[in-house]
Amino acid sequence: MFRQADSLLGFSLSSVMFEGTADDLKQTKVTQPAVFLHSVVAQQLMTIETPNMVAGHSLGEFSALVACGALRFEDALLLVSARAQAMQAACEANPGTMAAVLGMPDEQVDELCKAQSGVVVAANFNCPGQVVISGEIEAVEAACVVMKENGARRALRLPVGGAFHSPLMQPATEALQEAILRTEFRKPFCPIYQNVTAKAETEPEIIRENLLKQLTAPVRWTQSVQNIIADGATQFYEYGPGDVLKGLIRKIDSSVETF
Repeated sequence: MFRQADSLLGFSLSSVMFEGTADDLKQTKVTQPAVFLHSVVAQQLMTIETPNMVAGHSLGEFSALVACGALRFEDALLLVSARAQAMQAACEANPGTMAAVLGMPDEQVDELCKAQSGVVVAANFNCPGQVVISGEIEAVEAACVVMKENGARRALRLPVGGAFHSPLMQPATEALQEAILRTEFRKPFCPIYQNVTAKAETEPEIIRENLLKQLTAPVRWTQSVQNIIADGATQFYEYGPGDVLKGLIRKIDSSVETF
């Protein structure tokens, strides 16, 4: 799969992943394909049993689509590569930033963002009490002040290169639309809970539409995990470089097992 990725992308992603520096890994063309490749390889090598349902956080939705059979590995890798470059171009065209807001209910963060001037939206609902906001730099900074004035425990800028999951990513959606529309989406063998709806989806055309909307819509991770648990899940397996989702899931519902 590493050799296949090198061939498809036209450069040695595997060399960067195994032998490159931290700065090499931060290159636009490298970061997202590298995380995707790591996650898919780990999932295929280490899966103990076939999943009953899948989900992925932002970029992770692409590896989740491979895990449930909705996308072929090769097609997903090429989409991830196109997505990374489209997002970078959007960041350069529309500079923006993101900030983490801690200790405030989701609905209040959402309402305060809507009341601000400029572009600032709730972008990631990660777990109760942890929401990431995204938008124009001045609007995000002003929103951070308002959040703290209204009771947030913390509201701090994140070291990111753009306003992901906000309207500022619209150019990336337009750039990615053609690639997504010409990619074959198959019926998954189990439901995928997508970021945009947080609901179980199995219809290829709906999955395709939601994936396109994902760049400008919020990641509804809290709601996704709650819906997955409501639909019967008791064990969660995280595949990828790190265990951030494992921690978030525990904060959403400590009664489930995470691995």
